[in-house]
Amino acid sequence: MIHTELLDFIQNRMRMSHVYQPVLLMAPLRNGGELHQREIAKALLTHDESQIDYYTNIVNNMVGKVLRGHQIIERDKETKRYSLVHFGQLTLQERDTLISACEDRLTEFKSARGESVFDHRRKSSGYVSGTIRYEVLKRARFRCELCGISAEEKALEVDHIVPRSKGGSDDISNFQSLCYSCNAMKRDRDDTDFRHIIDSYQYREAGCIFCEVDSDRIIAENELA
Repeated sequence: MIHTELLDFIQNRMRMSHVYQPVLLMAPLRNGGELHQREIAKALLTHDESQIDYYTNIVNNMVGKVLRGHQIIERDKETKRYSLVHFGQLTLQERDTLISACEDRLTEFKSARGESVFDHRRKSSGYVSGTIRYEVLKRARFRCELCGISAEEKALEVDHIVPRSKGGSDDISNFQSLCYSCNAMKRDRDDTDFRHIIDSYQYREAGCIFCEVDSDRIIAENELA
């Protein structure tokens, strides 16, 4: 009976405004019927493209760049796969020793600095309801209000114009739509309102050969130019 009821709920009665409900149901189904809240949160993260984009940028432009500079890690530009240089020369015991050394450094680091290393993520974050998120993105025509890229090209985030860490409110008037890259660069150090920049893309100057270009003269274009 429980199977029939759950199946009917999932297929017919579950109303979704986000990915959360199916993920929360799958997590205990795959783990003996129960799971700690942190493990469920981790499961949700695997479906959050904005978080994946955030850490992909860190991998490529921060930690990956450092380790590539030390010639310890290599990255294939075509496949985007990372590999440890000379990995094949390591024995299983040597690999285990290196893993243990990394775990020890993590433990030391956390003991010394704790969770404060992630404070910039906590202070600038905060729950934004699906309704407000939709209204903010709709107002921005589902584009980043700084660079103009669309939601189809890159994940968009709802950003606090005045950061919460600086007293910014959660009122819809304090939100703007930014893609992951622009939001990551802005962080919580800036309170610039970018909401009117997108309107500048519609500006056309009389007599400008680029503004008044004929369709048969277009040699290249993208969504912004």
